Amino acid sequence: IPSKYRPQAIRDAQQALTDYLHCTRYIPFVYAEHIAKNSFFSLSSLISGINFSTTSFNRNVLRFLRYHPINEYEFFFESIGIDYEEVGGLLPSKKFFFSEDETVLEAACALSGFGFPWNKLGKLYKEEILIFKASSKELKARLFKIKECGFSNIPVIGICLAFPYVLRGGGVNELGGEIVALLNDLKRVFLDFDLGNHVEDNVDAWYEICRKIRVFYDLGCEKGKIGELIGRNKNLFLRYPEEVLVSKIEYFSRFLVPKEDIGMLILQNPEILDSDLETPMISVMGMLKHFGLSVEKRDSVAKEYPYVLGRNKMTNLPNVMRALNLHKWLFDRIKNGNHRLLPNYTLNDDEDLDKGFRDSFEKIQFSRTPAHTMEKLMFLHRVGFGENSLTMKVLTHVHGTGSELQERFDSLLGLGFEFSKLCRIVHMTPKVLNQRPETVERKVNFLCHEMGVSLDYLDIFPAFLCFNLEKRIKPRYRFHKWLMENGLCTRNYSIASIVATGEKSFIARLGRIHPDALNEWFENFSYKESDNSIQD
Repeated sequence: IPSKYRPQAIRDAQQALTDYLHCTRYIPFVYAEHIAKNSFFSLSSLISGINFSTTSFNRNVLRFLRYHPINEYEFFFESIGIDYEEVGGLLPSKKFFFSEDETVLEAACALSGFGFPWNKLGKLYKEEILIFKASSKELKARLFKIKECGFSNIPVIGICLAFPYVLRGGGVNELGGEIVALLNDLKRVFLDFDLGNHVEDNVDAWYEICRKIRVFYDLGCEKGKIGELIGRNKNLFLRYPEEVLVSKIEYFSRFLVPKEDIGMLILQNPEILDSDLETPMISVMGMLKHFGLSVEKRDSVAKEYPYVLGRNKMTNLPNVMRALNLHKWLFDRIKNGNHRLLPNYTLNDDEDLDKGFRDSFEKIQFSRTPAHTMEKLMFLHRVGFGENSLTMKVLTHVHGTGSELQERFDSLLGLGFEFSKLCRIVHMTPKVLNQRPETVERKVNFLCHEMGVSLDYLDIFPAFLCFNLEKRIKPRYRFHKWLMENGLCTRNYSIASIVATGEKSFIARLGRIHPDALNEWFENFSYKESDNSIQD
């Protein structure tokens, strides 16, 4: 279809589909029209194989539909707002027509008749499919039960779109405490504290305000317990977009604290949403002092975590504190009345400047690949490494893009490494991050399962992860085990001694252990190819 005729073709096809669904499939006209006008991709796919004519395309589509029935569920699911890419996974098996099972369509018609926007019904379907297995009579009963709380149709629609489970199952009384508690909270907020009079009288506005309220229930705040708190802080929901709420929640979530605590922090102190927690620079030691960490503990931090010290960005503060293993301490300080200390913190111009870092930073600007190197440096800052010369030493040893390094770091966390200990390992042995995640996972599995050692051993010997598993770790460990089992070696060598000893020294040791040890090693245990490269 020529591009200038495509809008006309779509309009003709929509009209033809509406007529087909209404006149041939006996779907009420208003719902047939909803389906036809809100299923663009399904309709486009349909007409792509039909000959186009500027004068008779409508008739061509109708003629095609008479002999090529469509899957009515496909058009329906797209029309109610479900992404076209997801529709295929929702289609019922061996059913093409609503006449084979009218339940879904009847439910949609009942909801639409109440006032629900047709193209938003997909939100209900995806989250609570049981809604669409109820009869129209049951749905109307549930909707009017919610209205009895004091809400008109539009607020009820906004509430149901944000909290679809209020329409699940039987009536409100049959659902029990959870729904009743939620509706009591919402009644307290919208009616008693008059938030409802500040919301525009349309579905989108009510849905938006209810989505913001849902954010706090999703964090674990108890239904029936926070209505008054929400009501007293109603400006939070009127003033701030949902994106601001979510971004602050994501920020504090990185402190790895209970989500409910984050919700209560924001509800009780909504002014924290005004704080810029992204761009300001901080001094790590200055921030610890600002929040009241004692001199003795700050001295201990300086000795134990020198690679974290120096400057960093406020956006990286949660991971900085995790690297220091002080994340819960800091969040508790913020939660317990010290939240204003975050936005009130200021950094002096000459505070905590590291000359070694600055000199190395300037060299990066004139290097052959400044953008690539800066990307790696930003990764190190993100995981808690500060602006100091030790960070620059780590930087020279890690290879890969910033996203690759982040993926490898995250994979190690997924294997069970504690954040603080992993940062220390990266500081001591940066080359740990130069390997593919699956390579490191195999080494960790061998260490924990066959060697029977916990991850804590890597605090002592992190370089274990840098040695080749097949060429070095497996053969040497299994040979040592064979020696012990056969009584040929009475000394139990450490893993570090077994793995890290150079090849010549290792062979010499075997000769001292037993005359037959060397022959057994070369014949049955040693890696048969050239062992020039012992590290990954």
